[in-house]
Amino acid sequence: MDGKKELKDMTLEELWQLFPIVLSTHQPQWKEWAAQEIVLLREILAAYAPVVSHIGSTAVDGIKAKPIIDILVELPADCDRVQVRGDMEKAGYLCMAQNDTRMSFNKGYTTQGYADRVFHVHIHASGDNDEICFRDYLIAHHDVAREYEVLKSGLLPAYRHDRDGYTAAKSSFIRRVVALAKGE
Repeated sequence: MDGKKELKDMTLEELWQLFPIVLSTHQPQWKEWAAQEIVLLREILAAYAPVVSHIGSTAVDGIKAKPIIDILVELPADCDRVQVRGDMEKAGYLCMAQNDTRMSFNKGYTTQGYADRVFHVHIHASGDNDEICFRDYLIAHHDVAREYEVLKSGLLPAYRHDRDGYTAAKSSFIRRVVALAKGE
């Protein structure tokens, strides 16, 4: 070992320093990378007939995004979550969070920083998919997508090393857009 801590042994602050939030100009290869990862996820979770979707800003042409591909996997609510977690970890994903209804996995994080391809996989129960409503609304309303990009860029200086704060600071905008998308 080279003396560096393993990711699992790092504090949240150390992880945030190693993996700062950055925004990149939209890259066309993001959709290709998502499509390739979706094929892999469908294979890993084939027993559950997953519904797998590319979500997040990397799925929206023309706006800056964190160069991290977000993927939503919808599984039956009664699936064997212990088996799902085991299958995902066996395939090289790290479980970052889990509760009674959701699981979150990451892939592409190294002790030297980000890998060339980084993925966040969000596993939800079937139908728990507001992220798709949000994505589709941004795709259909470029002015709102641009507003979201401006918001994210404005938050970056204060939250570059605070992923939780960055996410929380975007939440009211996201809730508003999801409500618009659902006609509420």
